[in-house]
Amino acid sequence: MDVMHGAVPIELLVLAMATVAAPLLVDRLERWVRLPSVVVEIVLGIVIGPQVLGLVQEHLLFETVSQLGLAMLFFLAGYEIDFRAVRGRPIMLASLGWVLSFALAAGGLAVAGAGAAVLILAIGLCSTALGTTLPIARDSGLLAGPVGPFLMAVGAVGEFAPIALLALFYSEGEHSGRTTVAIALAGLAVAAAAFGSLKRSERVSRLLSATLGTSAQLAVRLSVLVLLAAVLLAAEIGVDIVLGAFAAGVCMHVLLSALDEREEALVQSKLDGIGFGAVVPVFFVYTGVTFDLDSLAGSPAALALIPVFLGAFAVVRGVTTYALFARVLPRAQRGVLAAFAATELPIVVVAATTAAERGLVDESVAAAMIGAAMLSVLVFPLVGLRWARMDTKAVTAEAI
Repeated sequence: MDVMHGAVPIELLVLAMATVAAPLLVDRLERWVRLPSVVVEIVLGIVIGPQVLGLVQEHLLFETVSQLGLAMLFFLAGYEIDFRAVRGRPIMLASLGWVLSFALAAGGLAVAGAGAAVLILAIGLCSTALGTTLPIARDSGLLAGPVGPFLMAVGAVGEFAPIALLALFYSEGEHSGRTTVAIALAGLAVAAAAFGSLKRSERVSRLLSATLGTSAQLAVRLSVLVLLAAVLLAAEIGVDIVLGAFAAGVCMHVLLSALDEREEALVQSKLDGIGFGAVVPVFFVYTGVTFDLDSLAGSPAALALIPVFLGAFAVVRGVTTYALFARVLPRAQRGVLAAFAATELPIVVVAATTAAERGLVDESVAAAMIGAAMLSVLVFPLVGLRWARMDTKAVTAEAI
């Protein structure tokens, strides 16, 4: 079907209306419960999708925009990371915590008899939705508080390490050197962090600054170019696009550090506008549209797995993080960090979908895992924000 004729424009309009309705509903519901916008977006996607109202069907155009939104989400997550703030103890403890989480997840799944699905399910269980939680943490002021650097480090490792493992073990490309290039892409972010302390280039700063307030918008155009190039390279060699997008975000953060703080904040605001104002909400709404609600509702066993997976997220990432930072943060701040560390979604969607497509798990099990991840976005950040109010009052700080 031609995407400019027939029902597609109407469906696209409905999709856009859902992205606009989400923050309005969040604002309306805030008097009773503080819901993250992404949760409402996913729920609205389910409602307008083929398994409820049937207003929006799966379509190649929507899938393409959704994948662009996913890439932008991980690009912004990589761009947000300030390696100067998380280096040292935060990143070391976060890395150790992730290794322990992965070992715990893999061991538990092996004991539970997951068979060939142990690796990919463990990758999903030990992830952290940095791209999803960052807007929540930033808008509430948590990143400006004492827990900020640790939250950033735990989220960065919890998102980057699973991406790298998915790329290395579950690539689908035919390129003979895809593993080598995947490692190179993974190392790109590390290399960018290493060069982050180099002297700023006056020439780069002048070029970027001179076009920042003009129609040229070199910094924004360059960011989009780097994102698309990294995603295309990742797709060409069969590596998951989120790895390329994440690495591209880290690299652009380093490059744009040539700007002064005010200009850098302005560029980030514009990138946030493109991402969270346009394509990222489409990813979450379309995740709801494609969610296999029938498989989940038709399987009592799968429904019973939702609290099991949710508990696994809490133990594998939350409890491990809480225990590991015992000597670094006071109890309430560790609670905040643990709650955000246990919040998972994008990588769970990728891992569960891949596992189902390869026949490693039943589709109903994959739907249960994704459903639990959706609930984690709803439950755990709210718990973390409540903890923050009890201890640091960070949620009353001015949003950064």
